[in-house]
Amino acid sequence: MLLYFIIFAVFILFYINKLTTALCSLRELPEEKQSNVFRTINVLITILLISSYIEISFT
Repeated sequence: MLLYFIIFAVFILFYINKLTTALCSLRELPEEKQSNVFRTINVLITILLISSYIEISFT
């Protein structure tokens, strides 16, 4: 089950980064702010994926 969840998590992170790129280009954010936006979103999505894996594991 861990392997399936890792594949799912990589797909989710890739797609979220793709959407974040579209958001940054739509809003015309400067390069120095884009790195902060990507870092924040990636950290929050990673926390969400880890917490959901823990919940699935203990249920």
